[in-house]
Amino acid sequence: MNKITAISDKTKKMLLNLAPVTILLAAVASSPGQTTHHGVVTPLASAKLASDGQPACLKSALENGNPDAGPSTFLLEAAPGCVVPAHSHTAEEQLIIVRGDVLTGMDGMSDQTLGPGGFAMMPGKAMHWFTCQSKSPCLMFVTFDRTYDITWAKPQK
Repeated sequence: MNKITAISDKTKKMLLNLAPVTILLAAVASSPGQTTHHGVVTPLASAKLASDGQPACLKSALENGNPDAGPSTFLLEAAPGCVVPAHSHTAEEQLIIVRGDVLTGMDGMSDQTLGPGGFAMMPGKAMHWFTCQSKSPCLMFVTFDRTYDITWAKPQK
């Protein structure tokens, strides 16, 4: 019986010693500075597409993430005939076509025309480009696996 009581006393002491640490961890986890993740639902009609001028024929809307700090997803709309010249990103880029015909190319691969459901993955630092070949705007999703940046092959005017 004494052994059971001794173990029981040791367990009680251990739990009492851990209680302040547990309370501190719980307080930190629920502090207002912590970011909580929520789902995202955006009907297409609600997307706030805007041009940043590079190039002027391309509009984008941030759908998810923080491109200044990590992964992100954008909705892109390219006007008919819009050419996005050769460029690269540090991040891996994935492109999924929703609407239209998009001619896309990448160093080391032949250009391909992708229609709705078409997919392209451009590794980080791979030079790539695309053109909307449709008579109506092309719509696509693009994701980046880390902070967004862009390096143009030739300086933009």
